[in-house]
Amino acid sequence: MFGKEKRFVAIHKDTSGMSGCKIIVDKDTGVQYLYAFDGYGGGVTVLVDRNGKPILYSDGE
Repeated sequence: MFGKEKRFVAIHKDTSGMSGCKIIVDKDTGVQYLYAFDGYGGGVTVLVDRNGKPILYSDGE
């Protein structure tokens, strides 16, 4: 049912102890997400440009 290849990959990690953030890319759509966490809590949000459109990942960035 599900392929073995991962759909989401982390392209940036910034952690310190139990807190930090990661930028994650959806490989199917190219959309970038920010995952921020602190202790046992965290959240995910889509990264958008100044016009409110999702920021897409390209290998040239």
